[in-house]
Amino acid sequence: MTKDYLCPSQGQNFISPFNWTCMYLRQLFIKGFRNFKEITVNFDRHCLIIGSNDVGKTNLLQALRILLDKGFSIYDYELKESDFFAYSDCRQIVIRAYFADITEECITSRITGISDEGDLVLEFQAERQPRKTTYKFLLGPSDKPEDLNEIDGPSYKRFLNLKYIGSRREFWDYINKAKKDLLLKAKETRTEDLIENDEILYQDIENKLNEVDKTIPELSYIKNATNNINDELNKLSIHNSSQKIVFNSSATEAEGLISKLIISSEYKGKKLLIGGEGRINQIYLSLWASQNQPTDISTEVSIICIEEPEAYLHPHQQRELASYLAKKLSGQVILTTHSPFIVGEFSPNEIIRLYRCSDNSTVAASNGCSEIIGRSFSDFGYRMSVIPAEAFFSDCVILVEGPSELIFYNTLAKQIGVDLGRLNISILNVGGVGFIPYIDILNALSIHWIVRTDNDITKVPNSDGNYQFSGVNRAVNFLYHKKNLKEEDKKEVERLKNTFPVSNDRRSITGTYENFVRIKKILENYGIFLAKIDLEEDLYKSSINSDLKGFYFPCQEDEEIVKDMKKRKASRMYEFLKENKSCLVKLACDDLALPLLKAKNYIETNYGTY
Repeated sequence: MTKDYLCPSQGQNFISPFNWTCMYLRQLFIKGFRNFKEITVNFDRHCLIIGSNDVGKTNLLQALRILLDKGFSIYDYELKESDFFAYSDCRQIVIRAYFADITEECITSRITGISDEGDLVLEFQAERQPRKTTYKFLLGPSDKPEDLNEIDGPSYKRFLNLKYIGSRREFWDYINKAKKDLLLKAKETRTEDLIENDEILYQDIENKLNEVDKTIPELSYIKNATNNINDELNKLSIHNSSQKIVFNSSATEAEGLISKLIISSEYKGKKLLIGGEGRINQIYLSLWASQNQPTDISTEVSIICIEEPEAYLHPHQQRELASYLAKKLSGQVILTTHSPFIVGEFSPNEIIRLYRCSDNSTVAASNGCSEIIGRSFSDFGYRMSVIPAEAFFSDCVILVEGPSELIFYNTLAKQIGVDLGRLNISILNVGGVGFIPYIDILNALSIHWIVRTDNDITKVPNSDGNYQFSGVNRAVNFLYHKKNLKEEDKKEVERLKNTFPVSNDRRSITGTYENFVRIKKILENYGIFLAKIDLEEDLYKSSINSDLKGFYFPCQEDEEIVKDMKKRKASRMYEFLKENKSCLVKLACDDLALPLLKAKNYIETNYGTY
């Protein structure tokens, strides 16, 4: 026997003086549904879901819609075999939503089972049987088995629900429907004086329309056309002569004319058709937002979900739209996007990044909205503006020290056939050796990273002119930030690092590489690549040496050429590659190409080579 936790209705309208931003979806648990083997996602009051195509952004919202979309019917709950996680023997689907801070009277007065703290859990379960799928809904104050009770159906959706706009929008169907609602609401809010003025105008419009109806049939081609029809009808039957057929504009009634109003643009009094899908999208969303604002007599609380609001809009309008929706829509708002411009408008701890694991299941970085992500960004400080949001959408990021490395590796990738765009790899310039804030952000977002850094030898601070392997020390520090670091590798690296000498002779320390090769190999296994010296010297000692000499004049000494390469690194690199980029093919098997090849291998191992 199922237990229904819904209280009987206590009337049609409830006065709702509460703050519409009180209640919110705190967490969603999904097991066995589509590409989610098992996932926990934390939400904030405003959330942005990002991730690559087909990673499951729409499926995440679909799970929410099963629980909360009041447009769903019993047929939507009878899930198909394709709705079950396909990469293991999955017989059950569980979708569980946790709500917090419920104080809204239209919910508390109608749903029993809410905890004293304002917590509520809703759950949907589906079981795959030999010839059919069964399902049930449960409700309670917590997810403890003794607290969750089966209910007869999701009738709670009348008071607690989700309103959804998909990425495929039927623009004009909705705009025409919304137009009627817009006119009706405006009509209902008129004062007595406005109604009286409107009646006078209304009568004036009808009089003018009557004149139009009388005048249109006088047009010669209309008159001729109707005469021809009437002549033919008379030939068929004498009874047809008693009534004449005329073309009527159907404009006599003002109400009929108003119902046919269309939305268009106007410039200096001239009517224009609304052009451009972006403009239509803005009209659609602004109408939708205005139609979904709660009022003092609202009887429900809705979570708003919008997929890809940026459709057809240029960057500035994408940013503006994200800000508009967050301000305009009361309550909890969840967006999905592929736009780096919209990402830039959201607080880091409001971002939910979905990514696919090696078992083909999808999970959320840091379990969704998280202070971990926020803290990583706060440590980033003033450099926040220099991290391109496109990196958030990457499956792998290669971090390099400066603009010359950025130019070089982007060009090298093209020349040796590493398609960065297709593989979803980004190369990011950290502007020096401050890699750690970038690494922390990428770790928080569960984005795989690879580093290429110089093998610097620098003076030991506060010492008597001694030198140290600062590049090695820096690279080892990166290694400690790797999530998959094996304990035996960590111990071996620490042992080897302690064998590196400190000397007051810079030349002698550069010749001490007994354990350098060993530690370099361990670092490279984790995607951390040390230069032999730095980019310029490594290039000059590579197979493109003759090409560099030809560009910098053969008569120059080697040291002079390297010195010249380092003067204006980025501009000199650009000038050289503009004329000689094809020579980089020679580096396909060089150590310089290893960061790119490592990134390519990671993507192909985890996402396939197709």
